[in-house]
Amino acid sequence: MCLEHVREFNAGYDWFDGMSAEEIYAAQAPGMGWRTESPTFRATAGVDGMPRWADYDDPLDAISARARGIKSQARRQAEMAMDGRFSPAEAEALEVLGLGSDVDRRRLRRRYSELVRRYHPDRNGGDRAYEARLNRVVEAYQTLRKTRAIV
Repeated sequence: MCLEHVREFNAGYDWFDGMSAEEIYAAQAPGMGWRTESPTFRATAGVDGMPRWADYDDPLDAISARARGIKSQARRQAEMAMDGRFSPAEAEALEVLGLGSDVDRRRLRRRYSELVRRYHPDRNGGDRAYEARLNRVVEAYQTLRKTRAIV
């Protein structure tokens, strides 16, 4: 569109049409848009234990909680890799399954079964939103079931 047509279009558009004064004031607040959940903080992200925007009053608290989670995950992976029993790929697979280096075969199998049931589309009303997570869980289990570090 040319500038003239853009101006004509915008003249007929009123974002605040039908809003009360309080609603207009709230919509113009500096932090108004931060409560919209991104894929990282989606409402269903709580299944994985990740924070949701709605869990926080301040966007900086939500961002710092996410950063702390990422840092602690990296620290746990580094500790497992330093342990020497697990390769970096195996340490990452343990992290995907939410297991520590003290895992045994029975606990590995139990955790795998629990996560497959949680993320399978049949358990989520056919919703395939967890399909990528389910694939990561299956790949992690395939990696770990072959390792000799777990007895």
